[in-house]
Amino acid sequence: MRTSMVGIVLLLGSMPVYAQRTPRDQPRDIVYEASISDLQAAMTSGRATSARLVDGYLARIAAYDHAGPALNAIIRLNPHARADAMALDAERRAGKVRGPLHGIPVILKDNYATRDMPTAAASIALAGLQLSEDAFQVKRLRDAGAVILGKSNMHELAAGITSISSLGGQTCNPYDPDRNPGGSSGGSGAAVAASFSAVAWGSDTCGSIRIPASVHNLFGLRPTKGLSSTSGIVPLSHSQDVGGPLARSAMDLAIALDATVGPDAADSTTRILDGKPLPRFVTALSATSLRGKRLAVLTSLFGTELDDQEGARVVRSAIEKMKERGAEAVDVVIPGLDSLVNSSGVIDYEFKFDLIDFLAHAPGQHVSSLSEILAAGLYDAALDQPFRRRDSLGTRDNPAYRAALGRRAEARAMVIAFLDANHYDALVYPTMQRKAALIGAPARGSTCGLSAVTGLPALSIPAGFTPDGNPIGVELLGRPLADADLLSLAYDYEQSTHPRRAPSTTPPLAGGKAPAPIAFVATASRASASVRGAFTFDATRRTLTYDTRVTGVAASHVHAVSIARDSAGIPGPIVRRLVAQGETRSRGSVVLGDVDRRDLLAGRLALVMFTSDQPGATARARMLVPSSRP
Repeated sequence: MRTSMVGIVLLLGSMPVYAQRTPRDQPRDIVYEASISDLQAAMTSGRATSARLVDGYLARIAAYDHAGPALNAIIRLNPHARADAMALDAERRAGKVRGPLHGIPVILKDNYATRDMPTAAASIALAGLQLSEDAFQVKRLRDAGAVILGKSNMHELAAGITSISSLGGQTCNPYDPDRNPGGSSGGSGAAVAASFSAVAWGSDTCGSIRIPASVHNLFGLRPTKGLSSTSGIVPLSHSQDVGGPLARSAMDLAIALDATVGPDAADSTTRILDGKPLPRFVTALSATSLRGKRLAVLTSLFGTELDDQEGARVVRSAIEKMKERGAEAVDVVIPGLDSLVNSSGVIDYEFKFDLIDFLAHAPGQHVSSLSEILAAGLYDAALDQPFRRRDSLGTRDNPAYRAALGRRAEARAMVIAFLDANHYDALVYPTMQRKAALIGAPARGSTCGLSAVTGLPALSIPAGFTPDGNPIGVELLGRPLADADLLSLAYDYEQSTHPRRAPSTTPPLAGGKAPAPIAFVATASRASASVRGAFTFDATRRTLTYDTRVTGVAASHVHAVSIARDSAGIPGPIVRRLVAQGETRSRGSVVLGDVDRRDLLAGRLALVMFTSDQPGATARARMLVPSSRP
């Protein structure tokens, strides 16, 4: 098999520049929406190699990360990825396959230490920081045969939930690039959603795995505190930090978790595993696990504002589907829990000092504290207020901090006691009360604190989509070390609902490149009047370019030429005006939202003309994109 050579120019501490030569023998995008099992089957059968998978993912990154929708999800590529893949291919040919991750390219959040790439937590203050050892979970991944493809952008130093940073810039959401990708693992979430890898690793201090999972139609587990090691992950808050993967399916998540959870002598929190069997995620999956389960729907976390209601409807619908699988779901209130959780966060107390401790052991750093980062202006402006607030807090040990730690233990005991007393298997609530916020707008509606404060496992699973095509997640929270049980519930739900829907801005590549824009024409006539629209649709940029001309009628008689919905010939409402009153020609382009894009490709939009002679749309013609023709 002939494989491509992909040239990668890396500027350490800056964004990657891609150049590639497309393989002549690559007829289709083999990695698009492919599961880990799909990729393993391709390698086992000889239809692909690990090196070819690397090439496939790099081609998608080149097409969509800076070009096309310009997701800006990847902050750094691994210059050794293809060589590592070729070495694993050689192992396979010699009869050695390490396991289900053998030869699988994966992406790491930029706060995971890697011995062969810088680890900067997306901060310009740490650009080029080279650590000598892999993080614990990275070592486990390499041992399992995974190929580290690169690092993803993140909210700077993991200190927020919109994934903007001084080193990486703003990451965009592939479902709507005008919206943020959640955070702080937004780059990992966007990468998996866009098929830059089958699975990617993130960290969660208060929602930073689950929020990106929610807004990208993914599965993401915040594990029981201590089930996975945080050794080698740049810290935000040692009491709340956990690390783990995001994936497009429950099975992929299970495979990734089995490879990376477990005790680590360098992380004392993993001592909770002493004397206990390690959860095994793949073997725990069952398509009947919801049957007979009791779910407590925590109503206080659904939100009460108008913007919360569309998300609540999606989550309620997902809960109904769980009930159809045999679960019982009961609306509940846990008195006093919300106020307890809201006063138990410790990020503001720990971040400043955890960063000092980390930098003290980081070689060659020119900054040693958050104070120095602030003084030198080495941070994104969006982080100014939270950084200054956290830098101004007192000492390592103060009464407010000790009180917050005490409330955390109280909240944990309250939740466990409630589950036990009422024989519930899990709490259920929205991961985010509303869809992802527009870039630059406040990101509101997170329910992340419950799991972060209690240390209990919480899993975000795809609940569905808002009417305008934005993903919504539903969260399951369970008892300590019940992580595999939660994922099994999600697997059962997934098998019946099939909730995965890929973003339209990152379609399969054609010959290793993004699909070319599609040109088509629509002409509508009535009597002597006609309108001709010449269109070009670019799915990756969401743009519809048009050149529209009216003939056979005086300009003074033209009211408008518009795009309207049209379902099986039944007129629908107007969605865009192209030609204004008193005009006969117009050129331009419009950015289509998710619903309009899908309607266009399905042939459910029409070009319509309104004149004074026929104000009720004398001329109407369906807009048929060639690829959408029957």
